[in-house]
Amino acid sequence: MATLAAHAAGPLPYRDEDSDGLSLTYHRLMLVLLLFAGVTALVVLRLAYLQVSTDRSGVAAIGNPLIPPRADIVDRNGVPLARTIDAWSIGVHPRRVIGDKAALAARLAELMPERSTAHYLALLNADSNYRYLARRAVPELVAAVNAIGEPAIVFNREPERLYPQTALAGHILGWTDFDGRGVAGMERVLDGRLTDQALRGQPVALSIDSRVQSTMESELAAAVAAQSAEGGTGIVLDVQTGEIVAMASAPTFNPNAAGRSDPSALYNRATMGVYELGSVFKPITVAAALEAGVVTSMAQRWDAGSPVAIGRFRISDDHPLGRAITVPELLIHSSNIATARIADQMGPERMQAAFRGLGFDQAPPIELNERARPLWPRDWGRATVLTSGFGHGIAVTPLHLASAYAALVNGGIWRPATLMRLEPAAVPDGRRVFSEATSHRMRQLLRMIVTHGTGRRADAPGFRIGGKTGTAEKVSSTGGYSRRLNVSTFAAAFPMDRPRYVVVVMMDAPRGNAETFGLTTAAWTAAPVVKSVIARTGPLLGIIPDDNRDIDTSELLPLVGGSGH
Repeated sequence: MATLAAHAAGPLPYRDEDSDGLSLTYHRLMLVLLLFAGVTALVVLRLAYLQVSTDRSGVAAIGNPLIPPRADIVDRNGVPLARTIDAWSIGVHPRRVIGDKAALAARLAELMPERSTAHYLALLNADSNYRYLARRAVPELVAAVNAIGEPAIVFNREPERLYPQTALAGHILGWTDFDGRGVAGMERVLDGRLTDQALRGQPVALSIDSRVQSTMESELAAAVAAQSAEGGTGIVLDVQTGEIVAMASAPTFNPNAAGRSDPSALYNRATMGVYELGSVFKPITVAAALEAGVVTSMAQRWDAGSPVAIGRFRISDDHPLGRAITVPELLIHSSNIATARIADQMGPERMQAAFRGLGFDQAPPIELNERARPLWPRDWGRATVLTSGFGHGIAVTPLHLASAYAALVNGGIWRPATLMRLEPAAVPDGRRVFSEATSHRMRQLLRMIVTHGTGRRADAPGFRIGGKTGTAEKVSSTGGYSRRLNVSTFAAAFPMDRPRYVVVVMMDAPRGNAETFGLTTAAWTAAPVVKSVIARTGPLLGIIPDDNRDIDTSELLPLVGGSGH
């Protein structure tokens, strides 16, 4: 009892072993904290090392100084045609894959079926620090691949060139590679300008009007499909500046997926295709003859009563008139015979000079690298002179023809075509190839071809269209000419009382259908496309149809006998 009372009266005595236990716990906690801090430091250092040392050849991350920001391309009204956005790329570190590579490859092939399981397995087994699995990946694909849970798969943000109007103006714009360099079209031409940091990403304006471009592409594609043609091309050109307002080639492609396009669709018929364009050359020959003094009067008559002999060959007319005809009749009825006789009097020197003045001996002067040189005859003997007068024996691009027709109707000034929007002060002076008087006369004659001749199906009411048909047998791949396939062209300008635009449409090997009554000539295949394009785009270009205005052709009407074909 005494002992219990003594303990209750005061505290228990302090023992040394309790102090030793607290000290041990403290040291253990400190050791754990130090280990945790050390591991954290190692992780941070490792991440920093990986960030610096990882080989990511070809990775185009945002902010990479090797890939400068690329400026937008816009149309003449500021509508975006090409711009750069942030996109996703999916990559893998093959050496760090921890899962079953065969199973992972099979899963990747399910999510990205454009490549095989074997291809992905080869990537996963590559002796490399980094390999791309996909570029320009959509967010849904990124999420699906991320859900696999493989830590060796990584995701990056990188610049992607986007064409927001999809296939619109694909042959004009071209495309870029994954490293942001221009590969074709204006992307290639403007590569330095688009990446010039001194200009701080200012957009570059092209000459095309996206509304007119869209109309030309849709009308051309519909005609190519309806006529089962091999292809076609269409151009709208400002006759006073040389600016291309629209330039289409069918079939076309989507520059967002150029690498997956049919190679034939990448071919730009407007600047790369060279063709014998046929009777659309006849107004050029007449204009050159007016300048040379070979044609002295519209009443002057040329024998179209019998074919012109060249050795064992004969130049004849599809619809023989059997008599001497005037110049207006020559163009309205599209006489090969009368045109050949004019070319014969012109002779080789003057015919060559006229064609050289229009640039028919050189590649078209356009910014694109995708362009071809004409097929200029080596021998300018009599046969070449006569046939070149009506568009055979010499082959040029449709763009050559558009620029030539601009000079025919704009007062006689030839200017190079351009895809860049021009300020008024930047419009080139050009060179005079026809006199004002000759140009005015050609406007009258071209208008009469549409009102009285082969171009009737191109006449859109109120737009005062003038133009010329041209149907030529297509050169066969085995040599010679095909009797079944044509190159059918209609070259036009409007409004003829004050020309503003040239419109050229060419159909490559069209086939007759019910709408054309089985015919493949330009009057039935190309001329209606020109009519539709002008009717739809004229008001967009500030030209309001007016049935009370027209160019005066009254002085020439008495010189025309009968009706055109």
